[in-house]
Amino acid sequence: GGGDAAPPLALVASPWSPPGWMKDTGRMTDGGRLKPECRAAWAQFYVRFAKDMEAAGLPLWALTVQNEPMAKTPWENCLYTAEEERDFVRDHLGPALASSCLDLKLLIWDHNRDEMFARARAIYADREAAAYIWGTAFHWYGDPRHESWPDKGGQVCFDNVAKVHDLRPDKHLLMTEACQERGAHKGEWSLGERYAESIIRDLNNWTEGWIDWNLVLDETGGPNHVGNLCSAPILVDPEHDLVLFQSSYYYIGHFSRFIRPGARRLLCAASRDNLESTAFENPDGSIVAVVLNRRDVSTSLQLEISGRVAAASAPKRSITTFLLRP
Repeated sequence: GGGDAAPPLALVASPWSPPGWMKDTGRMTDGGRLKPECRAAWAQFYVRFAKDMEAAGLPLWALTVQNEPMAKTPWENCLYTAEEERDFVRDHLGPALASSCLDLKLLIWDHNRDEMFARARAIYADREAAAYIWGTAFHWYGDPRHESWPDKGGQVCFDNVAKVHDLRPDKHLLMTEACQERGAHKGEWSLGERYAESIIRDLNNWTEGWIDWNLVLDETGGPNHVGNLCSAPILVDPEHDLVLFQSSYYYIGHFSRFIRPGARRLLCAASRDNLESTAFENPDGSIVAVVLNRRDVSTSLQLEISGRVAAASAPKRSITTFLLRP
């Protein structure tokens, strides 16, 4: 069309498992650890993969060390203690990437918020390892309101994101995986509300980017090779030739369509508990404020920015984006 060209995609790659022969279990699934004698060879896999992606016209922007390094699951994984991840970065992966001339960002952890502070503290304490690390990646899982496996006391731990920032303000934060587990959840409004709550709280806690796990899945929440069915913003029903846009699609759009790359977060506060909000100034000078109301009560509000006041409202169970042009 005749619109502005979209900015290039920033691709983040995350390994799930080394080849089975590199692990102490001999297989890629159900846990297992990288053999110490294979660390140097495994580090070269990252470099080769990144170079091959670049040759294919899909240059990577960043790599994580390992997807979910504390998760022993039926699908592909590899377990790392904080010390093992630190040593692998310091002695093998960091130097391999530094000598490759690829200019890739390296992210540690790539698991849930509950243990992210402990992991970041252990790795950042090593100056040599920390020098190779751009920031900390994390996932959103652990909320007993939406999942069956977390401790009933709750493991969502939103505040840990800000604590990692406070630990190393010079490092960066990226939310790298989110989806609603256990099926497609077709038509559920609460799904979009979960996304918006998490995006607002993560952005307000210094997160610089937020990535959904799946863009498109089928109407069952698949396909998946181990039956780990999940939701996605877009579901496709090929039998009936339907494309089903879920609430998460529209809720994500309230942020991604208006908060542009390079935007800077503004301090934003509300005077009512049922209003959750975040605000940004875009590179073109426009200001974006996103207001979420997950309660069953509508609220009138006044939007106040730099001495300017506008009357507005936040209907019950709604999300609203306000755009002030420069």
